[in-house]
Amino acid sequence: MKREARLISAGEFDRLFESVCNWGRWGPDDERGTLNYITGDHIRKAAALVRSGRTVSLSLPINKVAGPDNPRPPAHYMVHTYDPSDTTGQQFATDYLAAEFHGDCLTHIDALCHVAYKGKIYNGKPLSSVTSEGAGIQDITAFAHGVVGKGVLLDMPRLRGTKWIEVGEAIGPEEIVAAEEAQGVRLDEGDILVFRTGHHRRRLELGSWDVGYDGEGRAGLHVSAIPLLHERKVAAFFPDGDGETVPGNVEGVPYPIHALQITAMGMVCADSLQFEELVQVCESEGRWEFMVAASPLRLPGGTGTLFNPIAIF
Repeated sequence: MKREARLISAGEFDRLFESVCNWGRWGPDDERGTLNYITGDHIRKAAALVRSGRTVSLSLPINKVAGPDNPRPPAHYMVHTYDPSDTTGQQFATDYLAAEFHGDCLTHIDALCHVAYKGKIYNGKPLSSVTSEGAGIQDITAFAHGVVGKGVLLDMPRLRGTKWIEVGEAIGPEEIVAAEEAQGVRLDEGDILVFRTGHHRRRLELGSWDVGYDGEGRAGLHVSAIPLLHERKVAAFFPDGDGETVPGNVEGVPYPIHALQITAMGMVCADSLQFEELVQVCESEGRWEFMVAASPLRLPGGTGTLFNPIAIF
C-alpha cells in the first residue's frame, strides 16, 4: 500500500525555511555552506575508517541514450581516431563530451547558486549574481578542494524490506532514525548522508520512466526530515535520485527539498548517484560507514558539475 505524504502549506514551509536557515552563520560572503562542518578532525576520523582498502564508485555511467528521464543526453563523439596511414609509430585517440549537468541520469553535484527561493540564493544573495555568462558567486569552484569525509549509508528499501521505495512516497524523520538504529549508525556533525531509495534499482529492473510532475514521479524525503539534518549538522547529501518526492509535499513549491537544503541551509548536495555496488560491499564488510572522496570539476561560473564520488573501505 502506498504511504501518502502529509501536504505542507505554503505558510508552514516558509516557517520551516526560516527555522533551518544558515544565512550569516559563517559570514555574509560564505560560499562553502555546510562544507564548513567538515574540519580536519572530521577528515582524519573518516580516514580511520579505511581498513580493507576496497573502493566503490557511487556514480552512474554517463548515459548517452535519450529517454523519458534523459531528454537531452550528453553529446559524445570522437575527435581523432588512429590513422592506419600514419608512419610515425605514435598515434592518439581523442574525444569530446558536452553535457547538461543537472539531468536525472547524470551523477552531478550542485553549486550553492543552483537554486533560488523568493528572489534569493544562499546567504540572501540576489538573483543577479547568476547571469547568462555564469555564476558570479557561489559557483562550483567553492568545492574545488573536494568533499571528503565520513559517509553514512541509510538504505531505506532495506529498512522496509523492499527493492525500492515506490514513486511518490516520502521518507520522514522517524524512518531516518529507524534506519540508523537498524544499521547501527548515527548521522553526526560533518557527515555525508548517502541516502538510498532504490531509484536506480527500479530503473534497472523496470526501465526508464518520466520522473517529473507530468509523469510517474519519484521517491524522496519529506520536508519534515530536514530539521533533523539541520540539527545533526549534516555536511552533505548524496541521494540516488535527487532527494525530492514527486509529486511534492508542499503547497505551491514543486521542489522543496532543494530549496531547504541548498538555498536555506547552504547544504552540499548531489543528485543521481547509484548505490547498487555499494550496498553489496556494505553487506560483505558488515558496516554502513566509510570514507567518501568526491572531486567536483573546477569550473568557474558553474552551477554544478559531473563528478565521480568514491566510497573507501
